[in-house]
Amino acid sequence: MPQIKSLEELKRLREEALEKRQARTVAGHAQIVVGMGTCGIAAGARDTMKAILEFIEKENLSGVVVTQTGCIGLCEWEPIVEVTVGGGPKVTYGKVDPEKARRIMQEHVVNSRVVEEYVIPA
Repeated sequence: MPQIKSLEELKRLREEALEKRQARTVAGHAQIVVGMGTCGIAAGARDTMKAILEFIEKENLSGVVVTQTGCIGLCEWEPIVEVTVGGGPKVTYGKVDPEKARRIMQEHVVNSRVVEEYVIPA
């Protein structure tokens, strides 16, 4: 992390951090949960979470709540992402790398179309 050299720079960094945190906690029309248990992290869940947050920021989306959870219990499908849009059903996606995460965000969260090929079979 670069060295902070002024009070103004510290205030700016604080505001940026608060905006990012607020993007995760504001109630909205879409909820995204990323499995961040040990197996999820080992499979790349941090990069998946980062891609989701960057997509939200880049597209200037509002009303999207992103949270994390521990182990979901389907280790072979990690990283796992659960998406709920509006009052619709929860859709669980498996083996979600950053590229798949961006596609899920565009198609499911923005355009309300489930990406069937990434859904974990019931």
